[in-house]
Amino acid sequence: MRANAMVRPILIALAMCLSLPLLGAVTFGQDVGGDVGGGAGIFRPKNPEIKRGSGKPSGATTTKPTGRAASTRRTPTVPVDDRIDDLLEKGNSFRDARKFSEAEEAYQGVLKLRAKDARGAYGLGNVYTDQQRWEDAEQAYRNAVEWNQFDVDALVALSVVLVQPRTGSGNAKRFAEAETAARRATQVQPKNAVAWDRLGVALQARGLFNEETEQAYRRAIELDPQFAVAYAHLARVLKRSGRVTEAAPLYEQASTLAKDASTLNLIAESLQAEQQWDSSEPVLRRALEMDARNPTALFLLGRMLVVRKRYDEAERSLKSASEVSPKAFQPYNLLGSVYLAQDRYQDAEKAYDKAAEFAPAGERQRLAGAFGFEGVGDGYVKNNLKDDALRAYQRALGLDPGNKNLEQKVASARP
Repeated sequence: MRANAMVRPILIALAMCLSLPLLGAVTFGQDVGGDVGGGAGIFRPKNPEIKRGSGKPSGATTTKPTGRAASTRRTPTVPVDDRIDDLLEKGNSFRDARKFSEAEEAYQGVLKLRAKDARGAYGLGNVYTDQQRWEDAEQAYRNAVEWNQFDVDALVALSVVLVQPRTGSGNAKRFAEAETAARRATQVQPKNAVAWDRLGVALQARGLFNEETEQAYRRAIELDPQFAVAYAHLARVLKRSGRVTEAAPLYEQASTLAKDASTLNLIAESLQAEQQWDSSEPVLRRALEMDARNPTALFLLGRMLVVRKRYDEAERSLKSASEVSPKAFQPYNLLGSVYLAQDRYQDAEKAYDKAAEFAPAGERQRLAGAFGFEGVGDGYVKNNLKDDALRAYQRALGLDPGNKNLEQKVASARP
């Protein structure tokens, strides 16, 4: 079915305004931690470290009975530290297998055993980040930092999450906090290339494409010459400063150094941020050759295909992204818009229903609007399906209560 001519350009704008950096698992490459050396990437937070304590190992032994109790069998006890390590190990394994619900349950189990365990909170933040549940991730990482102020991994991860742009007010404050977290990470570990790179990203998020931003990226590269992502970030700053001839070889260097799908995703994100959509496609195809179920690569490829009006391909990519990361808001949201552009109103409504399950508070109003349930209702009206239109308008009003325009549309759709 042919797409609505008025919807297409705004759909493309919607895809473009899903600003960078985006997705969690989505945007984390190689593991990060410690004084990172060669090859360290950034955009996949490392799993929380398992530290077997000085107590008895996981298979704890029974206590030797004495006196009259000698004939009584005692129940084996496992030290709390070992139980926590076991849960962390389970959480890490589940996360690596993308079994996010099971991983979340394991990390929550850590916090049930020890209410302020920083590793448990950090592990939860990673699972939420992998699913682009930014608000949940932010709170989890804040807890981790509060409970261990010297945890560079948590500081870096918090900085990453805070620069995820969200609808509504408060972005400026979050971007400033992202800078503070990254600076703190560089102070705790001055030779951590990742921390310097994140400082550059935080400054960029604040609109500061200046010498300090450039030097933060150059410091990251100096500390780790194999750090592919830092080259891509530096290239973006140089291009924004009009130094295009200096930027081009840095993008090439980043692509050459990238050894994993997630790092390639970051490079593709930088290219898309500079509207280099066609250049991002081969980078994402390479990422998917390495990891065919990588949710970030699938989403970014879908977004690129939307911008290029290749809707059938975009649908396949976005559906795959939502299957791999079923609690992520953005793939469902953009998929709904693809269906809306093709006048596939029932499919759009189903996609928006899924998006609404996981929509952050700041996205609910937009999801109610013309490129959400209201648009679906308008499509039903156009096809003289008033009962369906009423349902869609009521759904929109539930997401944006008090909207007078929606109240009028609900009234007009009633029998």
